[in-house]
Amino acid sequence: MHKNDNNLRTAAKDADIINVRQVFQKLTDRWPLFLISTLVFLILAYVYLLRTPAVYKSTALLLVNGETSNLSTGAGSSDMNSLFNMKSSVDNEARILKTRFLMEQVVREMQLNITVTRKEGLKSTETDRAPFTLSLVKGLDTLEHTELEIKKLPGQKLQLSSKDFQKEISWNESFFVAGAGTFKLGAESKAPIREGERYTITVVPFDVKVAQLLGQLSVSQTSKSETVIELGLEYPSRKKGEDILATLIKRYEESNLNDRNQVADSTIKFIKSRLAYLGGELGGLEGNIQKFREQNSLADMSEQSKLLVANTGLYTNDLAKTEVQITVLTELEKYLKDAKTSKRVLPSALLPNDAVYSSLMEKYNGLLLERDRQLLSLTPESFIIRNMDDQIDNLRADLAENIKTSKNTFLVTRNKLRSQLRNAETEIHDVPQTEKNYLVLARQQKIKEELYIFLMEKAEETAISKTSNVSIAKIIDPPKAETWPISPNGKMIYAMAILAGLLLPVLYILIRELSNTTINSKQDITDRTSVPIIGEIGHNTGSNNLIVADNGRSAIAEQFRGLRTKLSFYTKKPGQQVILFTSSASGEGKSFTAINLASVLGITGKKVLLMEMDLRRPGLSGKLGVPNTPGLTNYILNPDLSLDNLIQPLTIAQNLYLLPSGALPPNPAELLMNENTQLLITRLKTEFDYIIMDAPPAGIVTDAELLAPYADVTLYLVRQKFTGKDQLELVQQLHESRIFENMGIVVNDISSKNYGYGYGYGYGYGSDTEEHNGVKLWWNKLKNKD
Repeated sequence: MHKNDNNLRTAAKDADIINVRQVFQKLTDRWPLFLISTLVFLILAYVYLLRTPAVYKSTALLLVNGETSNLSTGAGSSDMNSLFNMKSSVDNEARILKTRFLMEQVVREMQLNITVTRKEGLKSTETDRAPFTLSLVKGLDTLEHTELEIKKLPGQKLQLSSKDFQKEISWNESFFVAGAGTFKLGAESKAPIREGERYTITVVPFDVKVAQLLGQLSVSQTSKSETVIELGLEYPSRKKGEDILATLIKRYEESNLNDRNQVADSTIKFIKSRLAYLGGELGGLEGNIQKFREQNSLADMSEQSKLLVANTGLYTNDLAKTEVQITVLTELEKYLKDAKTSKRVLPSALLPNDAVYSSLMEKYNGLLLERDRQLLSLTPESFIIRNMDDQIDNLRADLAENIKTSKNTFLVTRNKLRSQLRNAETEIHDVPQTEKNYLVLARQQKIKEELYIFLMEKAEETAISKTSNVSIAKIIDPPKAETWPISPNGKMIYAMAILAGLLLPVLYILIRELSNTTINSKQDITDRTSVPIIGEIGHNTGSNNLIVADNGRSAIAEQFRGLRTKLSFYTKKPGQQVILFTSSASGEGKSFTAINLASVLGITGKKVLLMEMDLRRPGLSGKLGVPNTPGLTNYILNPDLSLDNLIQPLTIAQNLYLLPSGALPPNPAELLMNENTQLLITRLKTEFDYIIMDAPPAGIVTDAELLAPYADVTLYLVRQKFTGKDQLELVQQLHESRIFENMGIVVNDISSKNYGYGYGYGYGYGSDTEEHNGVKLWWNKLKNKD
């Protein structure tokens, strides 16, 4: 016994898991639901395709040069090449093309936040070229989403309407739109707007349009082994999509050229500032020399002075060049130490023979330009920018150390040249002091001239090199829109509609199956209790409880006959004639089943008594249209009453009688325990062939258990889609405790073919009811398939 109980508990747990076979059966039985759902989704897909404007994809290809060099236009231009040979990462360029800053420029230039659409059928499409020109006279600081409808009226009038106003205007007349600004409409002569035509102008905030276009823009590298970037833009208008992509590329090239010219501009600015300063010094020296010659009446130098100039000329030239380098290095030191220039590129081509400086300067300037590009999409506090700032500071320190070392080297060289020059001058003693002083002034002038000429040459080289700058990216395939739209994809939309139409009913059925806690199939019962099922009663579509009496050829009447047949196996022995009806809760059909079973037993000629034993909520007498007083309770309290006066014959069938409950007692349980109850049932067993007790639910009160000793057969009512699965545990407990003898289950109100195999065999054979003649609505059948 315990082994069987354990098996039942295991089966009950397994039954809580979805039965795949049952679910599949339900899915196939509900095919009309699948058909309706699929048709609805296909109609929705069709309407969606009619209302959704087509979207085209425009593409373009850019070739990014991994390393570019300037065109050499002069002998000195090679000094500048080290600066402009900047390596650029393809990934970085792709990131720049998708920056918000770049797209904002495109939106403002093309006024993309203002769109003009025209309704064609059910859909509104953006026009490639509107039959009028819309000019923004004065915009607001903060734009709001605004829609304005334009309709051409007779003559030169236009009707404007929005949610806030409606007015008539003429061409080129300014008008104010709340939330957008002041606009003006101009007529288009090539394709004028026709009378009655309607257009819609939509104004959205710049940020919203920029974000929308960035979402529609795709930037990708075609292959890791190539430096080609593919640009793609999805837009409703083919022509406008191409124009947006072309403008984006144009702005990108301009930005790229500005970055590359930034170094040259910095160099030219530095050189010009030094030339202005040296020009002043050189002019002052020339004036001093002229004044010195006039004051000392120095017309020409003596032979000794000429010899001195000849002997010291070589030292003077070398000293001048050295002084030039020292001056340049000193200015670069000041530039590096200036906090204002900490994030500016360094002037280039000033130390052409220093390979270490050129390498450091190239890295430093390249890193600064890369930092500026990253700032288009990042903040100064981001990890990437802070890491680049650390690298820039380290390179700046390395540059300062390199300049200091180079300057020290030139200082040593200068001191050596000065010493050699003094030695050469001491060899000639007869040169007058006046001419010696003049030579000193002339030497200073020569040094300044050398420096001035050097800077002039570098300025010219930088300007020439700047003109040869080209963008790092080259268009190899200009923007072009595809012929066929990429969305909406009709085939995919219809496929998704069919899939959704099939999945939604499946989901609905699965959710109902998972959330179902009531008995729905025979297996739900057999998995949870070993009490046999001896009767299965179908759903009564009418309100009449007298099925056997009023419609003896119905399917439900046949089912009651089947129950009568099975009961005969339970009441074979003499004296087994008392049948007790109970259930887990009220509303499961005890009275309905008791009445019709009594009717089908009475048809056989047996004398049958119905006892209304529910002394708390009697309902049997009410269903039969018989008053319930006086009755059982009256007799138990007063056995002297005539029993014949209490038992009432029923007209619904022959040999059928009713003993009503009587007045409602305050203590029903104690009343059933009264010895008069036993005496009454013993007497009734001698007068009737069958006694059917309609008892209260065993799952609520103990009245049914008090009546169990008098019953030979106990029929426990279970109602499909009503009785909870967990309530079958009570049935099993009552069965295991043997409180009820010959216990059997009657399943009532079965309305689904999924109840189990065998149910409905012969259903409707010989029936003349409405539902079995096919008159019942198919929708009701569909609903009852659960």
